[in-house]
Formats: sequence, structure tokens, C-alpha cells
Amino acid sequence: MKINTIKDLLNADIICCEDGLEHHVYSACGSDMMSDVLAYVKDQAVLMTGLVNSQVIRTAEMMDMKCIVFVRSKLPTAEMIELAKDSGIVLLATSKRMYEACGILYSNGLVGNRARNV
Repeated sequence: MKINTIKDLLNADIICCEDGLEHHVYSACGSDMMSDVLAYVKDQAVLMTGLVNSQVIRTAEMMDMKCIVFVRSKLPTAEMIELAKDSGIVLLATSKRMYEACGILYSNGLVGNRARNV
């Protein structure tokens, strides 16, 4: 799914890196716990979170994420925006709650990570 489609589906505002709206993401993760993101996220996922600190950007960068959506009308700090710009990570903000945002993306075909057979 293109990031631009995510923006439209969630009625989200673009905070930075508008030139990345044509990138594709292949899964999604909704979490305020960056340890869960580090443990479970694979592929080029979009992160939905209500957490607003620089660790969100650093975690997304480590996981090769292309987009972060801040839910519940949360807005990143100026420092976070600069980090995202340096990494080319699209930042979006939506008034939707995490549960609703995840449901909208899932029902439109963006899946979570598939469990691996161990």
C-alpha cells in the first residue's frame, strides 16, 4: 500500500517528508512500546503510535520503516521532525485512535506481520 493511500484512509495530515508519499509499505504495526516494535516488526512497515519522543524515530530508522502515523492528534516535537527529515521517514498525524486506525488499514488490505513457523 502506498503511504499516500494511508494518508487518505486515515484523513491524516502530512508533517514532513511529503516526497515519500509514493513509497510502498507492506505491513503495519500499532504500538506505544518500542521494544515490541523492535521484536516483532519485519518488512517495510508503517508504525502507528501515540508516543512522542525521539526513540520513536530512532526505532523506525533501525527497522527501515518508511512512515510513522501519530494517532490521537499527537504531534512530534521539532527534534523528532528533524530526525525524521534526516532519515527520510514520512510523518503523518491523524485524530483517529490507534484501534480505529489499525482497523481501517487492515480492512483495506494492509496486514500485520505474519507469524513465522518455528
